[in-house]
Amino acid sequence: MMADYGHKQGKRRDDSSLGSVLDFLLANARLVLGVSGAAVLAIATLAVKRLIDRATSPPDDEDDIKAKQKSLEESWQELGLIKAVPKVRREDLEEPLLSPVVDVTAQDPESCVLPSEVPVVESRTLLCLTFQEKLLSYYRDHVSVSEAEKVLGKQLAEGICAELQNFLKNKHPELSFGNAFLSGYLCDDLVSNDHLEVAFVLPLVLESNLWHLIPGEQTVMNNPWFGMIKRTGLEYFPRGNSPWDKFMVGGYLSSNTINDTLHKILVASLNWPVIGSMLECIIRPVIAPKELKLEIRHDQIHLDINLCPMIEVGDKILLAASFEEPVENLWQQSFYTAEISKLKDWDGRDSGVRHCCLNILKVIFENHPFWSKLTSTHLTHVILHLSKTEADWSEAALGDRCQQVLEELVQYLEKGFLPCFFDSRINLLGNLVLEEIEEIGYTLYEALAEPDLATGLCL
Repeated sequence: MMADYGHKQGKRRDDSSLGSVLDFLLANARLVLGVSGAAVLAIATLAVKRLIDRATSPPDDEDDIKAKQKSLEESWQELGLIKAVPKVRREDLEEPLLSPVVDVTAQDPESCVLPSEVPVVESRTLLCLTFQEKLLSYYRDHVSVSEAEKVLGKQLAEGICAELQNFLKNKHPELSFGNAFLSGYLCDDLVSNDHLEVAFVLPLVLESNLWHLIPGEQTVMNNPWFGMIKRTGLEYFPRGNSPWDKFMVGGYLSSNTINDTLHKILVASLNWPVIGSMLECIIRPVIAPKELKLEIRHDQIHLDINLCPMIEVGDKILLAASFEEPVENLWQQSFYTAEISKLKDWDGRDSGVRHCCLNILKVIFENHPFWSKLTSTHLTHVILHLSKTEADWSEAALGDRCQQVLEELVQYLEKGFLPCFFDSRINLLGNLVLEEIEEIGYTLYEALAEPDLATGLCL
C-alpha cells in the first residue's frame, strides 16, 4: 500500500544508500526535470523502490506484517498527512499557466535581441491556454473522429459481421443465435485516440422453460455483478432438447465453453484473407485464448471488433465472462446500454457535456500506464454519480467537471469501492487487485496535487 511504501521509505533511509539517492532524486525532480519529467521519474522510482523494499525486508518483519494488515482507506489517510499538499483550486486552473510571450518588437530598439540571436524554442501557445481551452483543444486533436471515418468504420463492421453471421448460420446451425447487431463505442461516438471500437453482439436464444437465471449473490462468487444460467426440467426434457445442452457443464450453461467454441471459429474456420480482399481491408483474428476479437486495418482507419455472446433475462443483460475453474460458468451483468442511455438523456435535457467529458478522460486514461486499468465503465459511473449532485454541465463548466470527476474517482479509490449507479451492491473496482488500486490512486493523487494539472493531462 502507499502508506506501507512511505513507512518503509523512512525506515530504511539510514540503512540503504541507494534508497537515499532515489529519495534525493525524487525530491529534487521538479527543480531539475520540470513537472512532466518529475511525474515520469516518480512512477519509475516508485517501482524501483518497491523492489528494493521487498528485497531488503526480512520475511518475518513484524512491522511489514502490521502494515499489510492496514486497510486501504487508512493508508490513504496516512499518505494525506505525510504529503500535506494543499488541494488544487479551480480558480488557479482558469489562469494562464505561463506568462504570455513578450513581443520584442515593441521594446526599446537598444534592448531588443536580434531574431538571429533569439534561442530557438518550440511554440508554447498551448501552454498559455486555460485548462478549459486545453481540454477542448485535446478533444479536437485526439478524441473527435470525422464523420467520414465513422461511416467507413460502420460499413466495414457491418460487412464483416454479416459474413460472420452467415458463416455461423450455414456451418454451425447448432449454435442458436438470434439476430446479431452492432453496439459499443463506435455506435455511441466513444472513441480511442488511435483506433475505432465496435461490439458485435450475438444473442443466445434460450428456451425460457429450460434455462433459469441464478442471481450472483446465490452463486459461489456471492456477487450480484455475476450470475449463472441453470438447466432446469431435466426430468421432463432430458439433455438434447435444447441446442445449448452441449455447452452445459455441471448443470449450468458454460460461458467458457461458448467462448472457446467461438474463438476456434474465428481463428481457424473463416477465410479472413478472402473476406478482407472483398472489403478492401486486412482482417486478423486475435490469437490469444479467450479473446473474441478481430483487428481490421484499412488505409484510413484501424478498427477493432469484439464479439459478445449475450443473454437477455428480463431487464438484465448478461455477457459471457471468462474465469478459470471452479467458476467458469459465470455470466457478467452489463450496464453499458443503460449507461449510455442515461448520459444521453441527461445531456439532452440540459445540453450538457457529460459525453464529451467521458470521451476526453477515456482517451487520457487509455494512454496512461496505470490508469488504463480503469475502463470507460468506471468513468461513466463516476460521472453519473456526480450528476446527481452537480447541476452545471454546460460547456463553460467542462474544465471544472473533468477535474471534479477525477477528484471523486480518487475518493472512490481511497475507499476501494465504486458503487454501480444502477445497483449499489456492486463494486466496480472489484475486478482490480489491491496493488492495482494503489498504483492508480497514487499516480492520480499526485497529478491532482500539482497546480499545473492541465499540463500533465493534456500535453
